[in-house]
Amino acid sequence: MSQTVIKSSVFISDTVSIWEKLQRLTTLQYIAAPYAAFAPEDKCANPVWKSGETYRFRLKLFGVIPLGVHTIQVLTLDRNKFEIITSEGNPFVPVWNHTIELKKIDERRTRYTDEIEIDAGWKTPIVCLWAKMFYAHRQKRWADLL
Repeated sequence: MSQTVIKSSVFISDTVSIWEKLQRLTTLQYIAAPYAAFAPEDKCANPVWKSGETYRFRLKLFGVIPLGVHTIQVLTLDRNKFEIITSEGNPFVPVWNHTIELKKIDERRTRYTDEIEIDAGWKTPIVCLWAKMFYAHRQKRWADLL
């Protein structure tokens, strides 16, 4: 019973600058706060996403409610397409497949899109409502960061 959430925004920034920030764990931690907090389960020496790697985080909802370990497997990190595809999940939401796509509009503007496939069983509609708020918040935080 999976559902898909899609959220897009146009950012006043060049695509390459967004791409560089997008690959850093510190960016995820900034844009997710305070809705979600990600603390590395394994002390990763290099907090930059790499294709083919799997990362584990202690996930806390609103920074206080523990949701267990959230796993992010980076399936695709394609600089030519400006696309990242991950397979993610945790004990409460087993399927959280996320695609991030950047599209250059012109030298100063980029369309940023999050597409998330969510399957949490009977909780899916509730999780999708939260995800819509979460990704709207994330993209607002992105605009603040840029």
